[in-house]
Amino acid sequence: METILSYSILDVKVVSIFFAVAVLFLSYFLKEIISRFAIKSLKTLASKTKNKVDDHLLGILEAPLKLFILLLGFYFAEKILNIERFDEIAGQIERTVVTFILFWVLYRAVTQFSYVFKRFSSNFGQHLSGDVENFIVKFLKTIIIIIAMMTILQEWGINVSAFVASLGLVGMAFALAARDTTANLFGSLVIFVDKPFQKGDWILTPDVEGTVESIGIRSTLVRSFAQALVSVPNAVVANSAITNWSQMGKRRIKMRLGLTYSTKSSQIEKIIADIKEMLKNHQDIHQGTIMIYFDKFEDSSLSLFCYYFTTTTVWAEYLSVREDTNLKIMKIVEENGAEFAFPSQSIYVESLPKNEII
Repeated sequence: METILSYSILDVKVVSIFFAVAVLFLSYFLKEIISRFAIKSLKTLASKTKNKVDDHLLGILEAPLKLFILLLGFYFAEKILNIERFDEIAGQIERTVVTFILFWVLYRAVTQFSYVFKRFSSNFGQHLSGDVENFIVKFLKTIIIIIAMMTILQEWGINVSAFVASLGLVGMAFALAARDTTANLFGSLVIFVDKPFQKGDWILTPDVEGTVESIGIRSTLVRSFAQALVSVPNAVVANSAITNWSQMGKRRIKMRLGLTYSTKSSQIEKIIADIKEMLKNHQDIHQGTIMIYFDKFEDSSLSLFCYYFTTTTVWAEYLSVREDTNLKIMKIVEENGAEFAFPSQSIYVESLPKNEII
């Protein structure tokens, strides 16, 4: 036994290797014990408190803590082996893993405490708050990943500053290539701040008309009335004239009624009065503006100008109200003994040439 224990492999005694492996297995079992019992018990206790901060903290630390325990096992195993030629690289690996764990904690913290950003994003309205929250979370995660990578590269002796400086020309090319992406990013910020529309609104732009399904960092998705999903870059949306039909308080009906020239003035006065009375008593007609006037002598009709609004802005409901008022207007015209005119021409001949008999 003494011979075996005193035997060396690459100048490392077998007994040291045995203890190093034992430490690694011990760290693994310690990780499992803490995961299954300690953290589980802490979660049970945290769930009983009114404050949710402790729940989020446990959610942040659970996975990184397991990796940290394994790192401790690796550290002690490395000290037991005491291999000088591997001390430097082992130290770099340990410092790299520690750096990774720290930034991993920050990364997970952004996710766990995203509700903090939700309070801020709620200022942009209920429909946009989710998009703003996602934008902030993704932005912070990207920054954390970039800083973590630069820190780890610096740890391995790579001069990040010189490396970044050497990429000047590449960076310029990348900036030019990413010009549209940057424009879309600022376009999304304009949409989030100005709030010209929100999810579910019916909008009209020079490029598309439909219902807004989502507002992302790069583009806005609009569902057209043909049920096609159109992706419009936010830079285009931010610089376009946008008509938000969903923000209408009422919807206009504008038309002309043509009555025949045989209609008497008394009939026209009665028809106008009856139409106004019908509209004033209609529950779906906005009472702010109702204009019914006889204003034109057309070529083939006496024209009545009709201008009023529905209280609903929903397309299907609007069409239903318009149909109802049209039928009632037809009935009023019929009850007053008048008729609708249609385009026609009358030709009057003063005299006809006499037929000559040859």
